[in-house]
Amino acid sequence: MSRLGDVTDRLAAVIASRRGADPAVSWSARLLADRPLAAKKLAEEAVETALAAALGDREALIAESADLIYHWLALLASSGVDLDEVAAALEAREGRSGVAEKAAR
Repeated sequence: MSRLGDVTDRLAAVIASRRGADPAVSWSARLLADRPLAAKKLAEEAVETALAAALGDREALIAESADLIYHWLALLASSGVDLDEVAAALEAREGRSGVAEKAAR
């Protein structure tokens, strides 16, 4: 089993603990206080992750993926979205073809 779920849960808890902290000393607090900034950073990290993959740079892909996940978690937290809500959306799609799921939208 992957360790990602455990690490993601711990990171989400750390990010949540930064709510109300001083944005001048905590990047997480800054992202939580500024949803547009969190969204912009997520977009930047997504592009950097995709570029690393396209270039075949494995180490950069790993590092950028970590950045992407962190900023995704921060954006969810700043938007008041719980990981369990995302999990429920994924569970609702389980067992369905991606093509069929997209056609049903």
